[in-house]
Amino acid sequence: MPQVTFTDSSGAETVIAANVGDSVMETAVRNGITGIVAECGGSLSCATCHVFVREDQLASLAPMEEMEDEMLWGTSVDRQDNSRLSCQLRIDEGSDLHVTLPETQV
Repeated sequence: MPQVTFTDSSGAETVIAANVGDSVMETAVRNGITGIVAECGGSLSCATCHVFVREDQLASLAPMEEMEDEMLWGTSVDRQDNSRLSCQLRIDEGSDLHVTLPETQV
């Protein structure tokens, strides 16, 4: 079963078993991960599920689409080269993702 490792802004890690086809955001919300607000519920209209993807995993993800790119300019914590919206990151079979949460989403 795939896993997502969430690292909070203080460095504490939580590893969660994830369902294939779910988003990283859905996995976080379902498991009570503090730091993913997900105000819009994954409809790509709020940027409150901002995460930083581990650099070595970026190339394995589906490319960012234009709307996600635009939404990332509205995050509370400055966007970085490895910023993504977790609602747009789908869990694939055998994928183990590592994401770091910003200090705040709002």
